[in-house]
Amino acid sequence: MLQAWGNPSSSHPAGRKAKELIGCARESLARMVGGRPEDIVFTSGGTEVGAAAEESKDKGRRPFSGPSFSPLPFSLQANNMVIHTARRHFRESQARPGDSRGTPHIVTSSVEHDSIRLPLEQLVKESLAEATFVAVSPRSGRAEVDDILAAIRPTTCLVSIMLANNETGVIMPVTELSQRIHALNQWRVAEGLPRILVHTDAAQMIGKGRVDVQELGVDYLTIVGHKFYGPRIGALYVRGPGTTTPLLPMLFGGGQERSFRPGTENTPMIAGLGQAAELVSKNWEAYKAHMQDVRDYLEARLEASFGKQRIHLNSHFMGSKRLCNTSNFSILGPGLQGQRVLSRCKTLLASVGAACHSEKGDRPSAILLSCGIPYDVAQNALRLSVGRDTTRADVDLVVQDLVQAVAQLDQDQAP
Repeated sequence: MLQAWGNPSSSHPAGRKAKELIGCARESLARMVGGRPEDIVFTSGGTEVGAAAEESKDKGRRPFSGPSFSPLPFSLQANNMVIHTARRHFRESQARPGDSRGTPHIVTSSVEHDSIRLPLEQLVKESLAEATFVAVSPRSGRAEVDDILAAIRPTTCLVSIMLANNETGVIMPVTELSQRIHALNQWRVAEGLPRILVHTDAAQMIGKGRVDVQELGVDYLTIVGHKFYGPRIGALYVRGPGTTTPLLPMLFGGGQERSFRPGTENTPMIAGLGQAAELVSKNWEAYKAHMQDVRDYLEARLEASFGKQRIHLNSHFMGSKRLCNTSNFSILGPGLQGQRVLSRCKTLLASVGAACHSEKGDRPSAILLSCGIPYDVAQNALRLSVGRDTTRADVDLVVQDLVQAVAQLDQDQAP
């Protein structure tokens, strides 16, 4: 990095070295997800907020992110690019000027991250798009393929389903969904209907399981660095950007990233993302085996310490696979709301659901409620994630901490 301090667009040695590092990182990310280097577009910074404002300026409306112009989460940048592209591509691909296919329609699930849900809700509010939020099955915790397909309309231009849920860890049937939509698209093209684009947010899965875009069959896949021990920067996989698959810029400027996402590249962060991707490519199977072993030990210790009758495993669904690192559970009983339990812990650092929703107090997770978890059980939920370096000894300390926290709360409520 010491020799790569230059602007990657510059022709001097420091600039050329920076450009070389970015190219190597692009290759590493492509290798990690089974794509081609030219299919990777890096995203970073908060300028996408300004683009969202520009996107809605033609109707005098506010940007997706609301009135606060703070930097966007990295998944939000990539996810907004996909939504923006699908909507504009629908509008621009009408047969003749003056033709109108109606309002673009987008299908997603009821358990998506806010980086999908909130932009769609804003577009619906402003009558710029229609959206269907398909309920997940309370039996499987998944958005089932048949239910997603049943929501498709002639005006549907995008289906976006996360690869794995960030609270329950449930893995969605994205491969089957892509196969079914690909077959449907062949019929739609013959009928003069718009192609349905397929997107998955793979933020939670990368580094914890196999991610192969050829196997998944998606058009777009969101990559978030800090979810696999990389820098807080992101990227978007696009299957043949601008050729096979449309990708329309939200920004206009210097032409970086082939003008799909202009702005001077953050070379150190991109290089770090590439290094993190290399580690995933080489070691993901070992990472997965370790985390699954420690996660299973955690759940066994919880049931042994509190009794099976007092532990409800919110991330266990019949017939569904889940992430190797995630355990969402409730310690049953009055006064044991997740935030109250955490407030009495001395060692454990955790959240009751998605960390970005931690300000919601004792209100139960909307994700868990959508999955059919009863209100009083969801209110007591804790989400623990184990990592590459978490040990069984760490688990023993955490369970001991939870036991003392619950004992304190039980004692406080004793008559």
